[in-house]
Amino acid sequence: MISTLHIKNIGIIEDLSIDFNEGFNVLTGETGAGKTLIIGALGIIAGGRFSKDMIRNGEKYSFVEASIFCPENPNSIDGNIIVSREIYANGRNSCKINGRLATVNELKEFMGEYIDIHGQQDNQNLLNPSKHIAYLDDFIGDEILTLKANYIELYKRYNEINNELDKNYGDDKEKERRLDLLNYQLKEIENAKLKIGEDIKLNQEHNLMKNSEKLQENLGEVDENLSNQAIESVSNSIRCLEKIASCGELYEEKLSELKNIYYEIQELARDVSNMKEDIFFDEEERDNVERRLDEIFSLKRKYGNSIEEILKYKEKLEAEINEIENLDEINNKLKKEKEAIKERMLDLCTEMNSIREKYANIISNKIILELKDLEMGNATLRVAVEKLDNFNSNGLNKVEFMVCTNKGEEEKELCKIASGGEMSRIMLAIKTVLAEVDKVSTLVFDEIDTGISGKAAKAVGEKLKTISNNHQVMVVTHSASIAAKGKYNYYISKKTLNEKTYTEIRRLSEEEVLKEIARISSGDITDISIAHAKELRKAS
Repeated sequence: MISTLHIKNIGIIEDLSIDFNEGFNVLTGETGAGKTLIIGALGIIAGGRFSKDMIRNGEKYSFVEASIFCPENPNSIDGNIIVSREIYANGRNSCKINGRLATVNELKEFMGEYIDIHGQQDNQNLLNPSKHIAYLDDFIGDEILTLKANYIELYKRYNEINNELDKNYGDDKEKERRLDLLNYQLKEIENAKLKIGEDIKLNQEHNLMKNSEKLQENLGEVDENLSNQAIESVSNSIRCLEKIASCGELYEEKLSELKNIYYEIQELARDVSNMKEDIFFDEEERDNVERRLDEIFSLKRKYGNSIEEILKYKEKLEAEINEIENLDEINNKLKKEKEAIKERMLDLCTEMNSIREKYANIISNKIILELKDLEMGNATLRVAVEKLDNFNSNGLNKVEFMVCTNKGEEEKELCKIASGGEMSRIMLAIKTVLAEVDKVSTLVFDEIDTGISGKAAKAVGEKLKTISNNHQVMVVTHSASIAAKGKYNYYISKKTLNEKTYTEIRRLSEEEVLKEIARISSGDITDISIAHAKELRKAS
């Protein structure tokens, strides 16, 4: 339940904190004092829409914070969860759940487990058709919940098998498509007949080819210098040293060194001459090298950054092809298991469908009776159970609440009811029937008494009180009959100070409750209106 609500800078509310209680909380007060703003603040903290026009005049932001008592939640601190939402005039939003930043959608989803606001349609779980089947199943109880639990176990395994078959190419067409692709890739790599290091060698050759003219020119000059100048010069120097070698040991050593140099120059000259001859490439050879490099580059782009990686990928291709070609036995077992599970699921779905159709009629009739008590005798509500073609987590059913408010009108989805007063009473009728199984702890009704009086208002009050036995109920009302049913009554007023208006709220004592009921019922507080208030209070 919501134990505390803190509101800041919304409309005429400057800074307001309200401590709510379990059971039936009634909010009454002056027109324009801020009752609707309090409900609006609950809508904001529940993830509803916000208009910057709601920010108090002269302020830059609005702030709403709520403390939710939910000791069963493992994330609660001392049994409480604190949620807040801060909204600035420039549109910036800041939502937090227990101090953790959250998106508006996360806040809305979280608060949807704790609060239903009837009067602000964005926050009503009952207006979400996807939740209707859960309401029906909770109403049915063990008769279907056991079947549903068994079905969900099968449904999980059914999905697991589908995932395994997808992973194992259990679909024959998909398997063939995959095999075709793998074989194409394998053939492309095999046809290339790659060799490790081949690309390095080819790049070297290609580099030579690109620079062949420059290489030939410079190698030719080196060859000329060595063969015609260096060798001849060294040879002449050797002859000179031979003439003086007998003059001393030193000259013999230099002669020997020079002869060694002569032989090295001769060998170097032959190598350069050969290199020069090898530089010649014809255009066909150049084209062949470039085509091969292009082929290798294309394979690298597809299958790996090097020839080594491409060959490793080839090994993976061979392994996967082999695996797929031998998966038939595994997949056949999975398909047989899937068919067996599907048959059991169909049996359970058929049984659940029959149960849902049976109880859909029961709950529909109960809600229609509640609507009659609320002066909607011409209204009908049908819990429509539709059969689906594909399995989902609930079986093969879709459930939706369908409503017709007046005779002769077309039946509509619950979320398409236009009248706020009608919607609130329809919601109250549904909540009354579902009170014991509805898991949302706090129900808020904004001016549910609109357009009703007398007997109907009394019936609304009784139903709200009944619901409050299982839920925290908050009601904004102008009806004395409803106010008299309240367990905790709050009075909302406004005051003007320094040319600014402020909202105030206080919880009423029993004596003050009687005076407020008297004020609502007659517009004035007299002995007669107080006596009437006491009678209403006594009847509650």
